[in-house]
Amino acid sequence: MPWAEPGDVTVLLARAREGDAGAATRLLPLVYDQLRALAASYMRRERPDHTLQPTALVHEAFLKLVGVGGAAAARDRTHFLALAARAMRQILVDHVRARRCEKRGGGLDRVTLEDTLGVTGSDGSRLDLLDLDRALDRLAELDERQSRMVELRFFAGLDGAEVAAALGLSERTVRADWRMARAWLKRELRGGG
Repeated sequence: MPWAEPGDVTVLLARAREGDAGAATRLLPLVYDQLRALAASYMRRERPDHTLQPTALVHEAFLKLVGVGGAAAARDRTHFLALAARAMRQILVDHVRARRCEKRGGGLDRVTLEDTLGVTGSDGSRLDLLDLDRALDRLAELDERQSRMVELRFFAGLDGAEVAAALGLSERTVRADWRMARAWLKRELRGGG
């Protein structure tokens, strides 16, 4: 199914900013396939018995985005997808935290970063989503732009050109920052930080 033209999404986002309450309703069909692909990408990194399904993740993220100031805050399609990636990350992290609270330290939810970041745990194991979330928060304290870049590349699945457009940077800067962020995360997540 073809994805929406960026201009269509941008127009609806502008209408939402202007107070058109129906704009968000008309937005969902235009971005649903993209959000579903993003959610499926997230869920492939989760454990096989995860209780949250991609469709539920899409719906929770969309509701989070179109809630108070959500969709209206997005400037365009790329920015909306970046916000969706962040919302999905938050939902998954909250899901892990809730599950652990219920089980009082029960089984760990793991996400592999080997393919995207080239990072594994110090013992070669898959990394924990909460460890990644904490590391991204630490990276944001040092370099907010690099943290956003990792979020856009890993969680939103954007390529270098899309990240450059989303952040208003050159592709060369994105490539350089991506290399630095990956190296920092590799060191941090292996316990070298």
